[in-house]
Amino acid sequence: MTSSTAERWRGYYEKAIQRSHHPLTEMAAQENRSGLNVAVDCGCGAGGDIQFLREQGYQVHGFDINVDSIEICRQRFEQDPLIDISQDSFEQFDYPTTGVLIANASLYFAEPTQFTRTWQRLTDAIEIGGVFAGGFMGVADDWATHSDHTITALSRLQVEALFDGFTILKFDERNQPGKTALGRHKHWHTFSVVARKIR
Repeated sequence: MTSSTAERWRGYYEKAIQRSHHPLTEMAAQENRSGLNVAVDCGCGAGGDIQFLREQGYQVHGFDINVDSIEICRQRFEQDPLIDISQDSFEQFDYPTTGVLIANASLYFAEPTQFTRTWQRLTDAIEIGGVFAGGFMGVADDWATHSDHTITALSRLQVEALFDGFTILKFDERNQPGKTALGRHKHWHTFSVVARKIR
């Protein structure tokens, strides 16, 4: 990671720590029918979703590949034995069996060449009746072709095909100009999904 990229991430986390949890996370917690109060937050950032899930009575495992994120979350939650924070990647994280799995604004940073295997490991960890909530990057997004990071970008059909064995509870597509969290202009093309595992 270049120094300018690292600085942008630090700026992002400084803003993110002021934000509350993601609405998809709230929906996922409400829709969990697995009977398992365990959650995984993939790409946990500054920990807003972790905080919310703990308040709902979940044991939470959060991971992020960025050291700034991990430092923030470890300081924020160091007194809570039911929150486990680790510096890890989508490809290497050891997913526990979970009732809620969150991947808000993070899954598109998964390694494209390993995405099929990563998705399988991730969904295998969700208990029947458990819920996935997260986002995917579409092929028309500016970051799909111009990013400092390796990006996994998918078409709508590809995203829909991932959820064989799930009931889709929410599926939204955003394809429009906008701004990043740091105020930079970009074209967004993303899919937001909440889905319950049925088999």
